Amino acid sequence: MNCYFATVARGLESVVARELEGLGGRDIHLDFAGVHFTGDKALLYRVNLWARTIFRVLAPIREFPCPDAQALYREVQAIDWAEYLTPGHTLAVDATGLSPALNHTHFTALQVKNAIVDQQRKQTGERSSVDSKSPDVRLNLHIHQDRCILSRDSSGTSLHRRGYRPAMGVAPLKETLAAALLALAGWEPEMPFLDPLCGSGTLPLEAGLKSLNLAPGLFRSHFGFLTWPDFDSQCWEDLCQEAHSAALFHLRAPIFGRDQDPEVLKLAQTNAERCGLEDHIAFACCTLADLEAPAPTGVLLCNPPYGERLGDLRDLEPLYKLLGDVFKQRFKGWTAFILTGNRELAKRVGLRTAARIPVYNGALPCTLLKYELY
Repeated sequence: MNCYFATVARGLESVVARELEGLGGRDIHLDFAGVHFTGDKALLYRVNLWARTIFRVLAPIREFPCPDAQALYREVQAIDWAEYLTPGHTLAVDATGLSPALNHTHFTALQVKNAIVDQQRKQTGERSSVDSKSPDVRLNLHIHQDRCILSRDSSGTSLHRRGYRPAMGVAPLKETLAAALLALAGWEPEMPFLDPLCGSGTLPLEAGLKSLNLAPGLFRSHFGFLTWPDFDSQCWEDLCQEAHSAALFHLRAPIFGRDQDPEVLKLAQTNAERCGLEDHIAFACCTLADLEAPAPTGVLLCNPPYGERLGDLRDLEPLYKLLGDVFKQRFKGWTAFILTGNRELAKRVGLRTAARIPVYNGALPCTLLKYELY
């Protein structure tokens, strides 16, 4: 068994822990903005392929004290790097966290890179080149107090970049956050789903992928582990084939996306086509004032603007009041959720909340408001 660390959005650790448990992770325990778990190499590949709420999966190489830059260099040089990369591999190092002696992440990453390439030069006369954008091997050094954890990044780029969404609206949700919101809302594929302010379609599309049991990683062209020296191509091929075979052909309940902007709906349709959902998600142009419940019961979830990036607060107050009015008058039997980063705007909904769930949208503290509509 190997130890792994999934990096996640702050506040979503428990959601990710449940997902990892469902994928077969063991020894799961939560940390700040991450979840530790153990498993074999196949699980590492499976999590990258199937995880809907995780940013990256790190595979720790070594943990060691690093009171200063010299100690960091010595400890990194003590690792036999021939096991992890050859001079023919390109390399990148990301550093996170700070200590009093290592308080500049670029310098810290440079120390790690220098220790590795100096070892390579001494042993072979050659060294890896640096490729910060798409390296063969991406390393992550995390500093906490005066200790470091050095890991290989198995994902390469953040897993929220599914690969299906080149077309984005003005302020799109990350796919990982959209998937987490669906989980926090308790939505299951057997329930009708509606986003009345769908924009470029992230929430309906993530619901569609889950409903059809489509692994989000199938749309990506690259993962970090694909260029590792110990990559098991047969294991990966088997997992991809298994994922293709697991996909369903029909939604278990309808999924709807509505927006009043026909241009942004074109983006949603483009994204749906790129992940094979164009015949499954019912997108339609509709103003909020004209919105009607498309089924007797279901889950409604939306991410209206809340003044951080879109719209002026005063201009947004009527939108929130209208949301509350439409919910109350036309969605009896439904459960509705609003993600907002503004407490004052939330008050304009005018309905009693059944729950208030803290969520971060990037660095912005938000609340997922739940309304039981009777």
